[in-house]
Amino acid sequence: MKKYISIAFAAVAMCFGVAGCSVETDEEPGGTNIEKMAGRWEVTVSVVDQAGNTLAELGDMDALMTYNTADNSTDKMWITDSNNFWAFTMKVDIDYKARTFSCNQVDYDAKGTGQATITNGKILEGAAKNLHGMPNDSIVFDITFSDDEEPGTIYRIAGQRYTGFYE
Repeated sequence: MKKYISIAFAAVAMCFGVAGCSVETDEEPGGTNIEKMAGRWEVTVSVVDQAGNTLAELGDMDALMTYNTADNSTDKMWITDSNNFWAFTMKVDIDYKARTFSCNQVDYDAKGTGQATITNGKILEGAAKNLHGMPNDSIVFDITFSDDEEPGTIYRIAGQRYTGFYE
């Protein structure tokens, strides 16, 4: 009998405990200040000339990431290739309203291996289409590296936001 009373008491305590844990607040959960520019991107890397004509396709890179800074800045974001292409991770300047980004001779890794310059960076909302024909955001930018074996080589990185759905 003592066992059943203990179980009943525990059940009643849990019911009150769960009900007592709800806290009402006026706060709404939200995103970051640059949430429409942040994400994971499935992209391809190409070598282009000064006019933007493709000279060579280097392949796919499916883990490009863009994300907010620790201080949730409205004029900077992080961009990284997650060690899939040149092993770059750097903070770039952004214009959130225009959805553009760039940087000029920024250290691209913590070791100070070299600098990178990004030009023509933009995120275009709904400009891409997935394999099912649904609109998706796209990203495109040109990047050069100071420590490239062929100085001045322009790499174009372009693709679309990762949706998480199987194509």
